[in-house]
Amino acid sequence: MQIGPHKLRNQLAVAPMAGVSDRPFRQLCRAFGAGYAVSEMLASDQRLWNSDKSRRRRDHDGEADPVSVQIVGTDPAIMAEAARLNVGHGARIIDINMGCPAKKVCNVAAGSALMRDETLVARILDAVVAAVDVPVTLKIRTGWDREQRNAVAIAKLAERSGIRALTVHGRTRADLFSGAAEYATIAAVKASVGIPVIANGDIDSPEKACHVLAITGADAVMIGRAAHGRPWIFREIDHFLTHGQYLAGPSLFEQRDVILAHVRALHAFYGEAVGARVARKHVGWYARSLPGGELLRRRVNELDTAADQVSAIDAFFAHEQRPAAPATPTPYREAA
Repeated sequence: MQIGPHKLRNQLAVAPMAGVSDRPFRQLCRAFGAGYAVSEMLASDQRLWNSDKSRRRRDHDGEADPVSVQIVGTDPAIMAEAARLNVGHGARIIDINMGCPAKKVCNVAAGSALMRDETLVARILDAVVAAVDVPVTLKIRTGWDREQRNAVAIAKLAERSGIRALTVHGRTRADLFSGAAEYATIAAVKASVGIPVIANGDIDSPEKACHVLAITGADAVMIGRAAHGRPWIFREIDHFLTHGQYLAGPSLFEQRDVILAHVRALHAFYGEAVGARVARKHVGWYARSLPGGELLRRRVNELDTAADQVSAIDAFFAHEQRPAAPATPTPYREAA
C-alpha cells in the first residue's frame, strides 16, 4: 500500500487510540511488523499544546518514517495551522480525525460529530490539504447513527479535496464500540473512490484480517483494541497474509521480555511516576492471556516505582511461569 510518496511495508496499520497509542506502543507494534502507525489525536488548538500530555503526543523521536500525526478540531484555519506546525516538527503524513466517538470530542462538534456537517467537512479538508505539502489522510466512521450513514458521500468529498487515503471504522458514532463492524459499508466506500481505503473494526486474528480484506476490497487493515497486550498480532497477521500459514505465538520467555521492554520504555518516556501508572493498564492487558495473569495484574497495580514493577514482572515469570527453554526474543527496536 502507498500513501502519497510513502510505500508501506505491508497492509497493517496501528490505530490511533487516545491514551494507548503513545510513542512506546507505536514503536513496539512497528517492531512486531505493523507497516504504519498513526499518533494519538492532538488537539488543533495550539493553546492546549503546553501540557505534558500534548508535549508527549508531539514527541516522535526515533520513530521510523512515515511519521503520521492525527489532529482533531472544527475550525478550518486552526486545523490548517496545526497541520503546518506538525509538518514543521517532522510529520510526514497528517491524519484528520472525524471518527472519534468520545463525548468530550463530539460535544464540541469535533471527531465523528463532523460527519453531520458535510459542508464544514469539505472546508476543513480543503484548508488542511492546501496548507501542507505532505499527504493528508482522513479517518471516519460509517455515519453519525444508523439513520445517517453517509460514509460514501464523505469519502467522495474527501477524494475531491485531495485526501490521499481514508480509514473507515465500520460503526456509526452512535454504536461506539458495540455490535459487529459493518464491513458492507466499508466495501461501498472502497468501490466509490480511487484512493486507498483502510478497514478498521473488530480485526482480531489472522483469519479475520484476511476475511475483511477480501470482502471489503480494502487496501489495508487497521488494528486497535486487539493489539492491547498482544502487539505480536501484527507479526502473526503479516505471516498469515504472506504465507497462508499460522505463526506460532510467542513463548512465555518472549512474552516476559516484551512486557519488561515495554514497561521500561514507558518509564523512560513518561518518567517514573506517570510511567508506572501507564504501565499498569498495559500489564493488565498482557496478563489476560497469561496463566495466573490476574496475580501479576494485581501485584503491578500495587506498585509505584519502576524498579518495583520490573522486579514484580521478573518474579512472576521466575516463580509462577518457569519458562522451560529460552526462545529467541524479538528485539525491542522499531522496524525501519
